[in-house]
Amino acid sequence: MGAVEWERYPRVADSPLPRSWLQLQADRGLSANTIHAYGRALEDYLRFCESGEIEVVTATREHVARYIRDLNERVPKRDSGSRGLSNATQRQRLVAVRLFYDYLVEDEHRTTNPVGRGHYAPGNPTGGKRSPIPVFQELPWIPTDDEWLRLIEVVCTESSRNRLMFALAYDAALRREELCLLSTSDIDPARHLVTIRAENTKNRRARVVPYSEATGLLYSEYLIRRRQLSRARGAVFLSESPRNTGQPLSIWTWSKIIEGVAQRAGIDQFTTHTLRHLRLTDLARANWDIHEIALFAGHRSTQSTLRYIHLSGRDLARRLQEGMAEIHAWRSRTLMEMLK
Repeated sequence: MGAVEWERYPRVADSPLPRSWLQLQADRGLSANTIHAYGRALEDYLRFCESGEIEVVTATREHVARYIRDLNERVPKRDSGSRGLSNATQRQRLVAVRLFYDYLVEDEHRTTNPVGRGHYAPGNPTGGKRSPIPVFQELPWIPTDDEWLRLIEVVCTESSRNRLMFALAYDAALRREELCLLSTSDIDPARHLVTIRAENTKNRRARVVPYSEATGLLYSEYLIRRRQLSRARGAVFLSESPRNTGQPLSIWTWSKIIEGVAQRAGIDQFTTHTLRHLRLTDLARANWDIHEIALFAGHRSTQSTLRYIHLSGRDLARRLQEGMAEIHAWRSRTLMEMLK
């Protein structure tokens, strides 16, 4: 049976059908991140239905439309000046709700899915479908050089474990779950390589990537501390909390650590995933081929990779300036021909 942290989703846990559906997803072997996303989304939907006195099983399209409007009008926790949850969060919530209703239809608890899957867009030669929530492809946020230095200044005050996790997450472009589930056998200190096992990745694709010499030194430093916590092989990163000392560090704890770093640096946009965005962007800045970056990131296709690559306005301005300089030099050379 897959493990679900039911205390995080009390309404789901107390509702037989939602609980059964979420447990089914866990039993299918979906990643912990996916289970958490589904659980959080369904918990949010059940909370909405509860506040509006809506019967979840018999909810209609009108009820779902009201839920979408609610998502679009909320004030995000991190930005009290804006309105509505992010486009990605809204779509993620609705996907989980739609899959839950698919389950209810398949088990004959109802005959139709109130979320639906959109309808064909007129005039679209590819027959694409409109989503109930428009899809916006926004550029990922990455820190400026000054913001990066502020982050490093804060991270330098952290424990050897946290410094290593920060450096390794950047070097290997690791997702939060990939980082926290690393085992001591996954790291090859002699060759500065880290193996990300297929079962710990989002798309079940294993990969081997290098890490820097500086990160290797941080790893050697942390091993001294780790031996004080546990001499057993297994998870690389262990908890130092009095409550569960020596146990594998959870993704939730890592998120809280990064939230603390971001707050102290005064950069609220910084998250655990930012280091992955930044690393892939830096590889693009270093003129890596798109296919090489996709392999490094563990993406199935380069389309996924393109969403991670963010060339800043400064980079584009520099490229334009360099290109214009070459054009100007060429025109100057051609004009010189007229003087011969």
